[in-house]
Amino acid sequence: MTSRLTHIYAGKVREMYDAGEGRLLIVASDRLSAFDVVMAEPVPDKGRVLTAISAFWFEKLGHIAPNHLISTNVADFPDGAQNPELAGRSMLVKRADMLPIECVVRGYLAGSGWKEYEESGTLHGTVLPEGLQKSSELSEPLFTPATKAEDGEHDENITYEKAVEMVGPEVAAQARDISLKLYTAARDYAAERGIIIADTKFELGFVDGELVIADEILTPDSSRFWPADHWRPGETPPSYDKQPVRDYLDGLDWDKTPPAPSLPDNVIESTRSRYVDGYELLTGLPFESWKQIGSEA
Repeated sequence: MTSRLTHIYAGKVREMYDAGEGRLLIVASDRLSAFDVVMAEPVPDKGRVLTAISAFWFEKLGHIAPNHLISTNVADFPDGAQNPELAGRSMLVKRADMLPIECVVRGYLAGSGWKEYEESGTLHGTVLPEGLQKSSELSEPLFTPATKAEDGEHDENITYEKAVEMVGPEVAAQARDISLKLYTAARDYAAERGIIIADTKFELGFVDGELVIADEILTPDSSRFWPADHWRPGETPPSYDKQPVRDYLDGLDWDKTPPAPSLPDNVIESTRSRYVDGYELLTGLPFESWKQIGSEA
């Protein structure tokens, strides 16, 4: 889709290109991974939803912390990348020197946080009150950093003290404070829209000496979005993401290693609907209008 830019990275979902002048072009594909395995079938418009949600949050939370976004409009992209196929799924951004940690914030007990609490009554080493259940709301959000996994591996939860060792006390404190402020603002806004943001993962990096938000932000792929009217402590609510795919795969006799089983059309469409519904509920905007962005370039 880009004829002149140098391709520098291919992830499970995103492709990254050198756009020159200290810039990158990040393209979100419609690929979907589950249990760390990329599915053979794409989910239509998934990449556009992820880009649309990130662009929304970058603008809405810009007063809390700067970000690396320059433009999502194909007309602003460099020569060789002004392709209508990139419209709505691509971001021209400033190249950042990324922190080697994932900046995770948890407001509810879920995922690996719930597993740790079940085993030891702690969350990243912090002792929590007794009697909490799966999906319980924490008394206050907690910053729970993690290492960045290499391809094919899992992120590893680390203590705040370990994060300090990795990035230094000043940067660790700044990353923690930014992450908690971002999460709290987003959580409060989403609650007004009927969505619980149970937890999320931020990527931070330095641009010209300033710590900024980079990559994606508060998307269904980096966060747990739960419908508020389905939340019950002790249960796992449905989420605005690839849950239909996970549920389908869990019902199969599959060992969670490649190759992935084929996904039926109804599972793909149900997954697409989850992503689109989450965007429209969060933003109050029709997804069809986002799909037109940059299409006339």
